[in-house]
Amino acid sequence: MTGRVGERGLAARTEREVDQPMDSQHETASGFATAPTYRPDDVAELDYADLGDPGSFPYTRGVYETMYRGRHWTMRQYAGFASAAESNARYRYLLDQGQTGLSVAFDLPTQMGYDSDHALASGEVGKVGVAIDSLADMRALFDGIPLDEVSTSMTINAPASILLLLYQLVAEEQGVDPAKLRGTIQNDVLKEYIARGTYIFPPQPSLRIITDTFAYCNTELPAFNTISISGYHMAEAGATAVQEVGFTLANAVAYVEAAVAAGLEVDEFAPRLSFFFVARSTLLEEVAKFRAARRLWARLMRDRFGARSPKSQMLRVHTQTAGVQLTAQQAEVNLVRVTIQVLAATLGGTQSLHANAFDEALALPSETAARLALRTQQVVAHETDVPLVADPLGGSWFIESLTGQIEQEAEALLDRVDGLGGAVAAIDHGFQKQQIELSAYDHMRRVERAERIVVGVNRFTIDEEVEPELQRVDDAVRTEQVNRLERVRAERDAAAVASALEAVATAARGDDNLLVSMREALRAMATVGEVCDVLRGVFGSYRPPSGV
Repeated sequence: MTGRVGERGLAARTEREVDQPMDSQHETASGFATAPTYRPDDVAELDYADLGDPGSFPYTRGVYETMYRGRHWTMRQYAGFASAAESNARYRYLLDQGQTGLSVAFDLPTQMGYDSDHALASGEVGKVGVAIDSLADMRALFDGIPLDEVSTSMTINAPASILLLLYQLVAEEQGVDPAKLRGTIQNDVLKEYIARGTYIFPPQPSLRIITDTFAYCNTELPAFNTISISGYHMAEAGATAVQEVGFTLANAVAYVEAAVAAGLEVDEFAPRLSFFFVARSTLLEEVAKFRAARRLWARLMRDRFGARSPKSQMLRVHTQTAGVQLTAQQAEVNLVRVTIQVLAATLGGTQSLHANAFDEALALPSETAARLALRTQQVVAHETDVPLVADPLGGSWFIESLTGQIEQEAEALLDRVDGLGGAVAAIDHGFQKQQIELSAYDHMRRVERAERIVVGVNRFTIDEEVEPELQRVDDAVRTEQVNRLERVRAERDAAAVASALEAVATAARGDDNLLVSMREALRAMATVGEVCDVLRGVFGSYRPPSGV
């Protein structure tokens, strides 16, 4: 049983609330009506034995037996801005402050597969992340950081395989065996069509690149997570917890189906799948969301795809606190929000975590704000009792009821996507995008009506605000980056680059694994934009359907 509220619970709830009718103030953020108190009959359908133990199917209570008693979650603060050298300095600083993993933010041109000297890159180089044009930049980004001693997450999607290959090449130059590299590439292009927009190629060739990445990493980088299937960006666009789970798992199903269709065995690649969720301030619903997602995924993998390896059935998740809930007004209050969100993620059983800085609604994080965000995680890890017990809220009548409701509704949403022909077909219909936009509109309407309170925005406002000291990116960064790029092009073997890029085009037109030829082109100092341009020439560029 899923633990959803049965008829007895609904009847009891109605009787208890006869003097206080339900309204939006008594609903969860996903719209589930709540009672003022919960009792055993609210989870009358729940078989507690069906919850399992932490580390065992269906992983409701956590993917590892001892959870944080054995090892804290990875504290992986997302960072990257301006040049590779400046970002490298921030990484070294965060590692010195006790961060346990790296998380790379790339600038918009890199995410879109354009070099820094492209006309469309003007005004965006180094602004929301670090600019990476070639192997030379990747060397500078990780200079002095031993890649066999840290795990690195890279938030990159359409050109994810290219950045992963650059990472591998830098590691090899350091003398590191690629088999020892640990980390994650986001590599989740389907959510880009739904919520974020940094796509390059149409869905089918994008899926081909992703499945080629699965196959390549299976032999070349077996410890690297090949994809981080993301609900975070959908949540930032307005998705509810139910939509976050349902649409994320629908995308995951599409990736698994594509890999199986390409001839891969599910238990060969599924253990390297990972997920990326948000942690909102609605602490209890978020805890239930993580639990529901793990249970639903475990059953999908076992029953739908026949996965037998426990690692294939585990939903391992990186979490980021909710950027969309940060406010520019009274920015220091974001410290409170982020603390609650860190608790939601850790009580929910995340495997790694980024805590947002309090000033991120205004600018890229300052060094002070980035340190405070890391310290928030460290306080929860070392000064609270959260790590003592796996699934500490498990068994709460409310948590179990809500876990079941989220699972049930997310599965129903997954069924609707299946009914449209799967995630890619649903994207073509604009289904996910429309549903998320309706949820975002409903939320904003309630905020504007003060039906949902946002402290400092529609209640508890102040007349004067003091802006904190902000991180600024010098506009000269593009000029300096373009100069570096010109030096790379001047010093490389142009004929070797042209030959290597032609090999990429040949592989794209055929069936060979793309990553092998792309790796050699990048080794010859081809740029990110040049490789992407070759693929654009073969695959074309994606254009959203009109009216979506």
